[in-house]
Amino acid sequence: MQDYKQRELDNGLRIVTVPKKGTRASVVLVLVKTGSKNEEKEKMGISHFLEHMLFKGTRKRPTPLSVAETLDKVGGSYNAFTSEDYTGYYAKVDMEKFDLALEWVSDIYLDSTIPEKEVGKEKGVISEEINMMYDNPMVYTQVLWQRLLYGDQPAGWDVAGTKESVGAITREDLVEYMSTQYSAKNTVIVLAGAIDHKKDFEKAKDFFSGIGTKKPRKSPEVFEDQDSPKVNILKRDTDQAHMCLGVRGYHNDHPDRYVLEVLATLLGGMMSSRLFVRVREELGLAYYIQAAASSNPDTGYLVSASGLDTKNVEKGILAILDEFKKLRKESPGEDELQKAKDYIKGKIALKLESSDSLAFYYGEQTLLERSTLTPMELFKRVDSVTSDDILRVGKDLFVPEKLNLAMIGPFEEERKFEDLLSKNF
Repeated sequence: MQDYKQRELDNGLRIVTVPKKGTRASVVLVLVKTGSKNEEKEKMGISHFLEHMLFKGTRKRPTPLSVAETLDKVGGSYNAFTSEDYTGYYAKVDMEKFDLALEWVSDIYLDSTIPEKEVGKEKGVISEEINMMYDNPMVYTQVLWQRLLYGDQPAGWDVAGTKESVGAITREDLVEYMSTQYSAKNTVIVLAGAIDHKKDFEKAKDFFSGIGTKKPRKSPEVFEDQDSPKVNILKRDTDQAHMCLGVRGYHNDHPDRYVLEVLATLLGGMMSSRLFVRVREELGLAYYIQAAASSNPDTGYLVSASGLDTKNVEKGILAILDEFKKLRKESPGEDELQKAKDYIKGKIALKLESSDSLAFYYGEQTLLERSTLTPMELFKRVDSVTSDDILRVGKDLFVPEKLNLAMIGPFEEERKFEDLLSKNF
């Protein structure tokens, strides 16, 4: 059983401590339950923009250089990230520098000044980040995929926003958004690695005593409506077409969430998975071909991602569809099923050797889910999946009204690919 504790303060702030023996690494992770799903259309990208701005200066560290140098001087690693559902900040240091890391994270989280002169400069930085993603079709197909599934609502907007929306965001917008969303009830603090349950909990409690208590803005309900296969193509003159082909899936609390995870793994999560063997090894159509399941508080999907020679796109799509269809017609054998389960458990076990991964594992569950599972409890959920479960979920998911294709390549006739999906699924 994992040695972890979760405590909630009177103001709603949750603090999680996860000691790990045999490591010198100490991690401080702060997660706030706000992301692109919480935004208004005219301020798309504000969550991500604010994440950038928290590295631009505090009252104690008034410049970006002074913020960065603090942990650079002790060889620490630190970063931040924004998703549809949350934003996070972390620092990882040698255990002897834990107090410094905790103070540093609390400083940028609670006392950033959002300097006006840095706001304008950072708009240019984010613009280049958007350009970078757009110029990388392997990455940008994921943006198209989200847009295809959810359309013009927060769940379908790019986390980074657009150049126009980011350009219109003011310092006042950022300050107001931070004061509302970065509140005690919306925040989880995780201490992991070489830490002490009682002593370091008290330290975190003291450092974050000044956190605000405003009621945060909730994300709107996600609207999903589909009755036939859908296609989203971005025409671009490339030698290789990059595509996401998959189906709508299950949210975090769905009873078949772990069935979906096992199904996605045997379908395309390993080098010995069905898609890898068929599309790459047997047909030689792709260098990369994979599948994964994604579940979050209100949406979910299963998607295969691949890069194909533009001349082989239709052949590749048909091969992937064939593997989808097999999973709704026949349950997998016990050996294949067990391989997928053991793969999932082994990957998680290895990943959790890292203190920062351990912090994220517990922090994300605490922030987004109704209950927190230890790794052993999660393994039991995975082990409980049966071949009949896989077949039942395959029949539920692999149907035309849940099928979607997002692609970047030298094509413009979406109707042609809609017909291809409809006639072959």
